[in-house]
Amino acid sequence: MEKFITVTNQKGGVGKTTTSLSLINALHMRGRRVLGVDLDPQGSLGFSAGLDIENSTTVYDVFKGTASVEQAIVPTDLGDILPSNILLSTAELEFNSPGREYMLKNELQKIAHLYDHIIIDTPPALNVLTVNAYVASDALIIPMAPEILSLLGISQILDTINTVRKYYNPDLRVLGILLNKYNMRLTLNREVLELSAEIARRLDTKVFETKIRTSVTVAEAPAHGESVLSYAPNSNPALDFQNLLDELMGNPRPWPPRR
Repeated sequence: MEKFITVTNQKGGVGKTTTSLSLINALHMRGRRVLGVDLDPQGSLGFSAGLDIENSTTVYDVFKGTASVEQAIVPTDLGDILPSNILLSTAELEFNSPGREYMLKNELQKIAHLYDHIIIDTPPALNVLTVNAYVASDALIIPMAPEILSLLGISQILDTINTVRKYYNPDLRVLGILLNKYNMRLTLNREVLELSAEIARRLDTKVFETKIRTSVTVAEAPAHGESVLSYAPNSNPALDFQNLLDELMGNPRPWPPRR
């Protein structure tokens, strides 16, 4: 499994943070040394892990040079987290010096030896923060909701990926498209699955065999500072995320898993 993985989609509400935190927690549960990096100014990854993001040292402080990356990392029961908050929303204007695309990569290289995997959560935009994540990563996971609007704008993602490959990171690849909030009984979900396969072909990737089934536990878990795996380990989404990790590690199991 790749060391540096970014979870990305310029659309909001497709489950990027849920996917990121679930993978972080699943890896942590299996004894892996894992770091989650929040590049979204909304700070959802840190908040979902139970952190007080408004009173934390964050990735913004690291980029500003007022704190080291080691100082900003917070250990949690779910895995280590490098949090973010609303101050990072100024990144597009504030960080404009040459080489700004390498800010994250340069910082992560300082602590990469401490971790087996680093999972990066990105904002719902294709901006300098997203480019930083792509430059620092080995591979991408693209979550989608099973809705037609979730499929729009894929050409923009492809353009950004190709730009990063051309100028910064030629080895960047897309591991797959992940369908979140999936209900196999709904006709629309099955239709979106077919469309997703075409999008995957354009991205030279696949749709993951594992789909993340819909459940209220996904929405409830962040309010308790937990991932869906720690909050409801026997729920369908928790089982699906464990199955996804098996698929990423090259040991896929039949989906959906039996409870």
